[in-house]
Amino acid sequence: MTQPFHSLYTHGFARVAVCLPFVKVADPQHNLERTLELAQQASDAHASLALFPELNLTAYTNDDQFQQDALLEAALDAVQRLATASFSLAPVLLVGAPLRFEDKLFNCAVVIYRGRVLGIVPKSYLPNYREFYEKRQFAPARAALAREVSFLGQTVPFGPDLIFEATTLPGLRLHVEICEDLWVPIPPSTWAALAGATILANLSASNITVGKADYRRSLVASQAAKCIAAYLYSGAGPGESTTDLAWDGHALIAENGEVLSESERFAGRQQVILADIDLERLRQDRMRTTSFTDAVSDERERLRQLRRIPFNFEVPAGEIALQRQVERFPYVPRDPRVRDERCFEAYNIQVHGLMKRLNATGIQRIVIGISGGLDSTQALIVAARTMDRLGLPRQNILAY
Repeated sequence: MTQPFHSLYTHGFARVAVCLPFVKVADPQHNLERTLELAQQASDAHASLALFPELNLTAYTNDDQFQQDALLEAALDAVQRLATASFSLAPVLLVGAPLRFEDKLFNCAVVIYRGRVLGIVPKSYLPNYREFYEKRQFAPARAALAREVSFLGQTVPFGPDLIFEATTLPGLRLHVEICEDLWVPIPPSTWAALAGATILANLSASNITVGKADYRRSLVASQAAKCIAAYLYSGAGPGESTTDLAWDGHALIAENGEVLSESERFAGRQQVILADIDLERLRQDRMRTTSFTDAVSDERERLRQLRRIPFNFEVPAGEIALQRQVERFPYVPRDPRVRDERCFEAYNIQVHGLMKRLNATGIQRIVIGISGGLDSTQALIVAARTMDRLGLPRQNILAY
């Protein structure tokens, strides 16, 4: 499809959405309706992806109700109805549901696009410590025997090794993992990024404890930086039971170490956050970062085992303006505290560099030209500080 010049999609960007619905525990009908509401909002915003929290179609806090046929059948019906409704929606939908295969129950992310289930990703790492006991209800991804399953009349790829690749939008390659998968030393998304995935998505139900939000934020930003990727995170919020746990509804979108968008925590309402991901920048940064390429080469045998799921993505048409924040002065932070830190670093980098040069050459005097402008003034300040650090008199600076 030919796009107008003023569409963000023609300039290597892709808009993504992270959605926080107001769920009801063990009520898939209600949760489906809330999911569709937010999916429509994401579609109206021309998003390419819409990510929902872990097990959002049933809610996360069902405990042993997950093993009841009535809830599982209602969840399956909700997935089927969502897939039908997705025909009219623009984004790829990433939703959570408990699904039975091989007489096992899996905590799954279902990837849906335009009426079709592209794949199902089971959770790899089930927390069973402190306040968590997911192994009581669910089986981990490694317990599955099949790599494909029969689902809603389709044969669907099944596993944590799937990369969904949009054949019509260069650079949009998606990998999905679930909550605890990010907390382990080598998350599944690390292998996926090395295999080419540029957008990493996490359906989470991470509960909130004091200080945990800061750790979550740094974890998401760090994974995006190490993987030279975008990382989308959707944490459970309004409506989950607080019997044993509490929830803050934390959604994050990060790109290559920078958090682009974040939800309001403890909001008590549904939310959709958006960000425009620079796919071209990610591909360029990976190309320039030779250590990333070396890591790919070191793991090439493992990476060849990951499966690519191509699909024909319908690029949103019409005028779609870029909503990404572009700083007027991109190298000068707006935050005075951060700006002061950067100036401190720049100043001391120059001082230490000059100290090393003088020590290495044995020279104790320097000559500097002073024009009266800012650059030469800064150079003179650096020279004076260097003399102080070396224990030399400032008269050793010959300024002209």
